[in-house]
Amino acid sequence: MRIGVDVGGTNTDAVLMDGAEVISSTKTPTTANVSEGIATALRQVIADSGIEAANIDGVMIGTTHFTNAVVERKHLTPTACIRLGLPATVCLPPMVDWPDDLRDMVGGNAHLAHGGHEFDGREISAYQPDEVRDIAKKIRDAGLNAIAISSVFSPVNATFEEQSADIVREVIPDANITLSSEIGRIGLLERENAAIMNSCLRQLAARTVDGFKAALDELQITAPFYISQNDGTLMNADFAKEYPVLTFASGPTNSMRGAAFLSGLRDAIVVDVGGTTTDIGVLQHGFPRVAALAVDIGGVRTNFRMPDTYSIGLGGGSLIASNPLKVGPRSVGYELTEKALVFGGDILTATDVIVAGGTEDIGDADAVSHLDAGLVDAVKARIMEMIAIAVDRMKTSATPVPVIVVGGGSILVTDEIEGASEIIKPDHFPVANAIGAAIAQVGGECDRIFSLAELSRDEALDQAKAEASDRAVNAGANADSIEIVDVEEVPLAYLPGNATRIMVKAIGDLVEA
Repeated sequence: MRIGVDVGGTNTDAVLMDGAEVISSTKTPTTANVSEGIATALRQVIADSGIEAANIDGVMIGTTHFTNAVVERKHLTPTACIRLGLPATVCLPPMVDWPDDLRDMVGGNAHLAHGGHEFDGREISAYQPDEVRDIAKKIRDAGLNAIAISSVFSPVNATFEEQSADIVREVIPDANITLSSEIGRIGLLERENAAIMNSCLRQLAARTVDGFKAALDELQITAPFYISQNDGTLMNADFAKEYPVLTFASGPTNSMRGAAFLSGLRDAIVVDVGGTTTDIGVLQHGFPRVAALAVDIGGVRTNFRMPDTYSIGLGGGSLIASNPLKVGPRSVGYELTEKALVFGGDILTATDVIVAGGTEDIGDADAVSHLDAGLVDAVKARIMEMIAIAVDRMKTSATPVPVIVVGGGSILVTDEIEGASEIIKPDHFPVANAIGAAIAQVGGECDRIFSLAELSRDEALDQAKAEASDRAVNAGANADSIEIVDVEEVPLAYLPGNATRIMVKAIGDLVEA
């Protein structure tokens, strides 16, 4: 049996599953201490099912904790960056495109050194170990031990990054090092940004993952636990400590994977309505469509694999203004059960309007019986208009497509959605995000440029597939279950040497405990 947990800004959802069957589920308010909220949800879902903790095989946790840390500028460790690429790249130093407040918080400690490669593996300039050693001493003297190392085209050849890491560890034995080649994709600045973010989040990741473990220990759950990644797959706890940035956007991804599982559809649009926001994404072959462009996290461009989602400020806790009519984006968030009219509060929310409309029986309906019928109809129409516009933005053609509606706030969807061929609200829709975490597999990917002048296309594909498979195994997948689910090949006509970019995604089942 598996337990899936999804920690959102408003609610912490948990579900216990036996294979494809949902045994029990719960939805509790998210707490300021994330671990406490998880422990409460786990305790509830276990009590409702009546099973023993010893019968649980694994716990899968999705969290927005690390994304929130960057967005809110909290709990970030000052970090140094070493870039290998002189004399190139001088005009765009590390963190050049970061917001000033975030750069100042992380420290803005950046250093350039010789090295780097061209796309085909040729050196830009000779690597100078003594230069890197001198930089490491400066970083040590500045009292920093969180370090990101990037090199031009390191996904093609990571040798200089690895050599630099060895030198830095000689000078700073307790160095916390992130190599950009292990995280990002081809683009230098975006990959480097991701590496710096990863380093500044690692201390928080260690505390958070240890907190998750403490919550499980409190409930005497000895099963291994895993953290959701942003591509709909899982990584083990130790891997999550090393690469916390890979959890960004795992919440919407879990909802989409859960929606695919519950509905049986592999190609559709998913509308996930929460307490504060509504996230719209596209399912392709059962997995979220991947964003083609760089993704902005807290004002910083990154380029690791992220779902293509569109969020609007609409949720069950959205504030309602009548003159002029306005729905959201402000929300009472996780305080919905305290501040909404139907729960004894004094703030008019979207949930109150839906209850007043008679389509849902939640809380005290008498508390909203005084609402004007015209206002109720106008708000419901505005909500459906907001959702229809968001769905239309995510479509690639005018052809009607199935729309799956999930999330605790999906009571807001009271009518047909323009552009939808059908609307599916599957069983267990309020906890689709936790179900998405519970059913997830383990994944790995490769994104490299190969020169087909030096090896054949088949050899390049085999190398890329092997690298993606190895990364999946390292993240906790059973090697015998590895499956290649996506191969994308883009010939780069503007580069010499018959260059081609190959992106491969591999997934596999969890290693049995």
